[in-house]
Amino acid sequence: MPHFELTSPFSPTGDQPQAIQQLVEGVRRGDEAQVLLGVTGSGKTFTMANVIAQVNRPTLILSHNKTLAAQLYREMKAFFPKNAVEYYVSYYDYYQPEAYIPSTDTYIEKDLAINDEIDKLRLAATSVLLSGRRDVIVVCSVSCIYGMGNPAAFYESVISVAVGQELDRNMLLRKLLDSLYVRNDVTLNRGEVRVKGDTVDVALAYSDNLLRITYWGDEIESIEEIDPMTMQRVASFSEYRIYPANLFMTTKETQERAVRQIEDDLTRQVEFFEEEGKPLEAKRLHERVTYDVEMIRELGHCSGIENYSRYFDGREPGTRPFCLLDFFPDDFLMFIDESHVSVPQIGGMYGGDRARKTNLVQYGFRLPAALDNRPLKFEEFQQLVHQVIYVSATPADYELAQADGVVVEQLIRPTGLLDPVIEVRSREHEADDLLEEILQRIEVGERVLVTTLSKRQAEEFSAYLVRSGINACYIHHEVDTMERVQIMDALRRGEYDVLVGVNLLREGLDLPEVSLVGILDADQEGFLRSKTSLTQTIGRAARHVHGKAIFYADKITASMAACIEETNHRREVQLRYNEEHGITPKAVKKGVTPTLPMAQREGSDLSPKDTRGGAAAYVIQQTPVPVAADPVMEVMSPDQLRKTIEHTRRQMQEAARKLDFMEAAQYRDELLRLMNLLEEKEGGH
Repeated sequence: MPHFELTSPFSPTGDQPQAIQQLVEGVRRGDEAQVLLGVTGSGKTFTMANVIAQVNRPTLILSHNKTLAAQLYREMKAFFPKNAVEYYVSYYDYYQPEAYIPSTDTYIEKDLAINDEIDKLRLAATSVLLSGRRDVIVVCSVSCIYGMGNPAAFYESVISVAVGQELDRNMLLRKLLDSLYVRNDVTLNRGEVRVKGDTVDVALAYSDNLLRITYWGDEIESIEEIDPMTMQRVASFSEYRIYPANLFMTTKETQERAVRQIEDDLTRQVEFFEEEGKPLEAKRLHERVTYDVEMIRELGHCSGIENYSRYFDGREPGTRPFCLLDFFPDDFLMFIDESHVSVPQIGGMYGGDRARKTNLVQYGFRLPAALDNRPLKFEEFQQLVHQVIYVSATPADYELAQADGVVVEQLIRPTGLLDPVIEVRSREHEADDLLEEILQRIEVGERVLVTTLSKRQAEEFSAYLVRSGINACYIHHEVDTMERVQIMDALRRGEYDVLVGVNLLREGLDLPEVSLVGILDADQEGFLRSKTSLTQTIGRAARHVHGKAIFYADKITASMAACIEETNHRREVQLRYNEEHGITPKAVKKGVTPTLPMAQREGSDLSPKDTRGGAAAYVIQQTPVPVAADPVMEVMSPDQLRKTIEHTRRQMQEAARKLDFMEAAQYRDELLRLMNLLEEKEGGH
């Protein structure tokens, strides 16, 4: 049985060894939940990798967004190059869910763009899990709690072939078609099969390679994997298992049974609407479902077929759907990264989905069975997870309660850097006091973050700094993700000295040039001034030798006291370790490279923008100008625009294939602008 082989030039250091030991002992002891409290920059991912290597169990790592999941996936791939490290996130580049807004009588049709590369990675993850391998790590987003096909049906559709096996070629083709592969003897794309003489080429749905099966009569003579670019043999096999081309598998018998149940439920629901005096809803539902049933009978699928998943799965009303967690063995280990954000996200998915679909059912757009195509409820998620390690610098009360208050601390950074010093200063003359602190940082080439409680306060303080000759910028909720990243890069490069915002805490935000965090109105209790928010925010200065945070407050709140106490405790541990081991803290030095190819900073224009205070705060004007803003676009014909749209779409898909979701999001936004421009032009003709 294969084991995890951890590959790294580094060995655990600081308090990583004791953290690894405690977590491994807890897993082997059978602890259902543990908490790894790891400060920013302490190497939590490396600790996780060491625990996985020692425990040697299939592992699922859950992250709260695609970008951080991609980062974890790349790191785990580097740590375990000889093992199966897989990636499972939502495969939509763009997704507009179906919805109905009763107040305006507005029906919004589902619209989506599926990323082919991520679809392949999802299939690879499920295929590896069903293969029986134990050395599997799947890095996933909250997508893992959403409905998917029955793993039993998926497993039953696996095709086993072996050299010397008597298997009629046409029988093999029928099996492949039943596993949702498509025959194409001209070109060969992922999920398709081609036949030439005695050779059957299968473009595996979950791999970059082709599978070539060569016959001698009715006997399989050879099984090879082929590089599709060079058509050279990569490997030869004596036996091979071909996994289905789609996660949603069904049989003809299951399909017929599902259709009968759909028709029965349609009759009942139409009668219900008619009895309630709702003829419009009854007619709407009858037309929609009847059309869907005809499509299923003719083609095997229809638009929105996921809303009928309960019938195909054979589930009772109200029961949970199958999800990725059902593909794991019972003894799998789960890590929840940034758990203070990820856990609430898991808990919030069901309610939002339910509210949207309830309207669709009540107004006759969907059968009640659509409510059973949903993410897991939080308690259902809990039942599927047997052993979990919550990873966070600021674990929430829920995680601490699950672990019975026992926390494994990882407070030492390999660089020897300490948590920032915290000072509490009066709010009287806070602007002038903070300005003086900022000027001191600017003199030595350091950066500053300032957090406020409102957008207006951020704008006014930013304007005050600009009037004082400081290169400052403000960030608020109207700044989109792409522009936010660009502003962060500009801060690191020195185009700005100060960044002002309402909520500058960002898990994973890496700004080693920031030496000071100023928090205005620190004594105003609430989400933005809770212990977790304060701790996360001051952590942005933890990557600098001179890291310091200033709380401007007229009183010390419970959250402030808890944050200060926790930070002082961490500093004591870190100082003691440094003294005992003769470590001198070293600054983190990282080059600033363009985050996004389309957002090169050379020649970027810093233009003044009016604020409510009448002064000028500075915002970034991108260079080059976005494509849809190019004046040339205005005179393009619709056909030329369509070509540009298709080119942009390919760029978006390529960026997503490389798991660079920030770049992909920028192309997506550009694609939407181009499509709107095309719609305007066509509407004008």
